[in-house]
Amino acid sequence: MKILFIHQNFPAQFKHLAPALAKQGHKVVALTLRVEKPARWNGVHVLPYKLTPRTDQKTHPWLTDFDTKVYRAEACYRAAVKLREAGFSPDLIIAHPGWGESLFLKDVWPKAKLAIYCELYHKADYPHAGFDPEFQATHPETDALRLRLKNINNHEHFDIADAGISPTLFQADTFPPEFRSKITVCHDGIQTRTLTPDPEASLTLPTGETVTRQDELITFVNRNLEPYRGYHVFMRALPRLLKERPKARVLIVGGDDVSYGARPPKGQTWKQIFIDEVQSQISDQDWARVHFLGRIPYDRFQSLLKVSRAHVYLTYPFVLSWSLFETMSVTGAVVASNTAPVKEAITHGQNGRLVDFFDKDALVEEVSRLLESAEERETLGQAARKLIVDRYDLERICLPRQLKWVQSLV
Repeated sequence: MKILFIHQNFPAQFKHLAPALAKQGHKVVALTLRVEKPARWNGVHVLPYKLTPRTDQKTHPWLTDFDTKVYRAEACYRAAVKLREAGFSPDLIIAHPGWGESLFLKDVWPKAKLAIYCELYHKADYPHAGFDPEFQATHPETDALRLRLKNINNHEHFDIADAGISPTLFQADTFPPEFRSKITVCHDGIQTRTLTPDPEASLTLPTGETVTRQDELITFVNRNLEPYRGYHVFMRALPRLLKERPKARVLIVGGDDVSYGARPPKGQTWKQIFIDEVQSQISDQDWARVHFLGRIPYDRFQSLLKVSRAHVYLTYPFVLSWSLFETMSVTGAVVASNTAPVKEAITHGQNGRLVDFFDKDALVEEVSRLLESAEERETLGQAARKLIVDRYDLERICLPRQLKWVQSLV
């Protein structure tokens, strides 16, 4: 079978599925912006497509999002035509439609099946919109209209897609009933065989110091440090947390950009805005125990999770982060926000602790409670790993389901 993957940042969510299909003997090709020239990766032919320079034109601000997607869709369409002219005709196209690239591929290969990765359907009602009173829409009276237009790309794909796959029930259930019935819920998968607890784990900090599981370490991880992932709440909890835990060190991972939600005022970063807000409430001695690690390589990230004594995960009702499941896989003791996507994986008191997203004092109390009780950390951590192994293990659960899903499509 010939299979074409589409993702601007390939392999991304398809990093296990695409090589597995190639290993089964299928011809697997990927179109992506990530490479400059054709490459071979784990049995997959990875081909670049390019964005052509744009002419200056004015677009209504509500349509800017879709305009960008059409721009990418056209570039991907032209790359697909070249593939067709070279003799490639896929039986199946698997695409992440979030950036629009797959909009016109059925026009190139009408007989190919199209399956899409259903990450999120934008909803205008609470709590999907208006969740955080501090960061409301600039024009709340028209925000529902803007979000409706943001879904144009989703609706255009509903008409052409044969099936969808979504990693969590929360994400799948955001989609309207007419397409929800086509969506299979299957997580991307966690490598529980390598993401295991390690009593000998250690991590070297930028200061040159090495920390281990013997140290009182609190960890917080975002792709980028921003309100959507509760960075502001965590930072506001630091003054009290550092006072009450004089031996604790806080390790914060994340970049300075924005992945989700509104951008900060021009020339600023959310990271620095909330550092400036709380630093005057923290002594220099305590502030020296806070370590911003930026973005770190994956092997260091795994070490970070394995040395953590208490891990904090906060999120709006939104796409769930891989980092939560990875932390649970290494028996991490987690304090997380009591929001819908999190509750799909964590049951309060059984395999983690849940707090109201905005309650920084409750966050401090729950983290302190875990730091005080090795027995509770062990109980919660073991239960957390069991859930990940039983429900989200890559090799035994998720990848076989994904492969079965692919087979069912053709």
